[in-house]
Amino acid sequence: MQGALSLARRGLGRVWPNPAVGCVIVKDGAVVGRGSTQPGGRPHAETEALKRAGAKARGATVYATLEPCSHHGQTPPCADALAAAKVARVVAAIEDPDPRVKGNGFAALKRAGIAVETGLCAEEARAVNQGFFTRILHKRPMATLKLATSLDGRIATRLGESKWITSEQARARAHLLRATHDAVMIGIGTALKDDPELTCRLPGMEAFKPVRVVSDSDAKLPLASKLVRSARAHPVWIIARQGADDARVAALKAAGVDVLRVLAGPDNRPDPAEALQALGAEGLTRVLVEGGGRLAASLLKAGLIDRLVWFRAPIVLGGDGVPALEGLDVSKLADAFGFTRRSASALGPDLMESYVRAR
Repeated sequence: MQGALSLARRGLGRVWPNPAVGCVIVKDGAVVGRGSTQPGGRPHAETEALKRAGAKARGATVYATLEPCSHHGQTPPCADALAAAKVARVVAAIEDPDPRVKGNGFAALKRAGIAVETGLCAEEARAVNQGFFTRILHKRPMATLKLATSLDGRIATRLGESKWITSEQARARAHLLRATHDAVMIGIGTALKDDPELTCRLPGMEAFKPVRVVSDSDAKLPLASKLVRSARAHPVWIIARQGADDARVAALKAAGVDVLRVLAGPDNRPDPAEALQALGAEGLTRVLVEGGGRLAASLLKAGLIDRLVWFRAPIVLGGDGVPALEGLDVSKLADAFGFTRRSASALGPDLMESYVRAR
């Protein structure tokens, strides 16, 4: 199952709207087939593993990180494929919460006389597909907030100098984070200030192209920006409020940018919950939020940040530096936004910490 989980993780950022699944087929103590969900979400992991196993799948044990699907979509049900291959046993880490599958895949396997076991490495499997589960259960993608700051939470000096607070090692890890998410999201302030590309610039990972998303109330993203100029080769989506200027929206669409219009909140900016639900409706399961401070604060206040990855450089910039987050309106400690630390590791001179939202 650990091997299947490793295969599943390879699909993160590349298989949406489907879950990232891994499958390993074992017979007589030897692995006879391996498979993972392919880019775009199909073929599915079980189909790939069965193709590699061939006739050796008969009487074998199948280890899958998620319940095999049982419905007819763009591919036939994996449960039927396993039954046709006459495997003897399926060990699945966790049930699929998708109503089209939920328990039906296991039932189909049992009707075919296949032994079914569940629960092995369930928590690890749930962590791999938290994004897919969040979209199915809450109609939005999982949101990870990435921060790169000084020890005192600053992202720039008082005069705005920010390149580079963290080390080359930390920046490389941030690019790897982009590769494991379906989309990278920033606010229009960051887009105007930095004119970023938001690509994954790691050797050998050029095929990883997360959607670039800009929360842009009034569709102000310049047509000459790097994002717009590359939109036809590498997707760019704008989240604009319903009242955004039609001419600006039309110009962006003509340049290859997709524009999602959502309801505005009291501040006349896209409502955070509406924005993430719009992304979920498009099939996104994992979104990496990279800034700026206003966007990050709005998502935190709305309870929409599920994970936090914080890179800290061993420097102090002081209270007149630019903070990573805008005000959160926290008056009492009891109202603070809580997270549970999952890991901490050194990256050159910096520290990388990962957190999950406290439930």
